[in-house]
Amino acid sequence: MDARQDRLANPLGMDEDCAACPDLCETRSRVVHGYGPVDADVVVVGEMPSSEADDSGGPFEGTQVPGMLAELGLWDEASDEPHDAYLTHLTRCRHPDRGPTDSEERNCDAFLSADVRMVSPELLVPVGGRALRALAADHTTRDPTTLDVEACHATTVRGRGFDLLPTVADPDEAERAAFVAHVRGELGRDYRQTKGRRGSESRAREE
Repeated sequence: MDARQDRLANPLGMDEDCAACPDLCETRSRVVHGYGPVDADVVVVGEMPSSEADDSGGPFEGTQVPGMLAELGLWDEASDEPHDAYLTHLTRCRHPDRGPTDSEERNCDAFLSADVRMVSPELLVPVGGRALRALAADHTTRDPTTLDVEACHATTVRGRGFDLLPTVADPDEAERAAFVAHVRGELGRDYRQTKGRRGSESRAREE
């Protein structure tokens, strides 16, 4: 899969008419795919699109995530676009009355895996408990059932290739400040050289 470097909206060209989940096809306005630069150092993963994202197609619209990213220098407020952050969800379609089912999450897993593989970030930011457990299952040796997002908020969960920086889905003022301060500290680490080495090793294995 080749990324379209010249666009932020669905840069991986994923299926915009996916019909894998019949219930969601009936309730969604659109499929909300990943959004952002494909060379980002940070991938932010939520549970499912917000109602505003379902209307516009922009992940995390109407949530605190863009504001937190702006505080970290990962969101360009002038253009209102992500900068060095790629935004996506466990599930690409919204049901207005409930969260995603396990089968719906599984149906979307290939999309999320493609996002992470193509962007090859250093840091994964799970937003909410379900995103934390899913990413922990895929990218850490931790038992995901033991991870509580409130306890893990504004901490680092070490992973296999990707560190996880969890946040609660709707932080209060103190929680937001703690998260921003922690991520700012992590971003201050010299990890870009490590990312480049990992990307080279991944490409060598594929060849």
